[in-house]
Amino acid sequence: MAKHKKSPLPVIGWREWIGLPDLGIKRIKVKVDTGARSSSLHAFNQRVFEKDGVKWVRFQVHPVQRRSDETVEVEAEIVEFRSVRSSSGKASIRPVIVTSVVLLGITWPIELTLASRDEMGFRMLLGREAFRGRFLINAGKSFYNGKPKRKRKISEKRKLKNNKEKRK
Repeated sequence: MAKHKKSPLPVIGWREWIGLPDLGIKRIKVKVDTGARSSSLHAFNQRVFEKDGVKWVRFQVHPVQRRSDETVEVEAEIVEFRSVRSSSGKASIRPVIVTSVVLLGITWPIELTLASRDEMGFRMLLGREAFRGRFLINAGKSFYNGKPKRKRKISEKRKLKNNKEKRK
């Protein structure tokens, strides 16, 4: 039986919470996708413009899954436009940006394609080019980076009671 040496690379799960500090996103849940070459971020209202002869893109992001009440507006320089084939086999031309990602306290630059991921379960995919040589993936585990504390939802009844108490 072969013995495996302990890897010097940190381990992450198939889902993780990461930060995108250059984009003003403190945390976003990603699917770590070994089957995808490139990483992709859900971006909508994309507008390409020029600044000093260089192409830039302005777009919006809903960083929280299944919610659209929190929106982050971002501007980033476009590195290139790339043809990307989706999991359904459909090819599209997408803008590519470079941004920093933070995971397990490690920060490094990655390329991100911008696409509408409205119909997808995750707002971002972390493709293999982003983590190759940096992490090992445990496909049976999630959130090695921990989970953020959830905000408690206050019921409508509780809100009314709090408002009445404030008026006294």
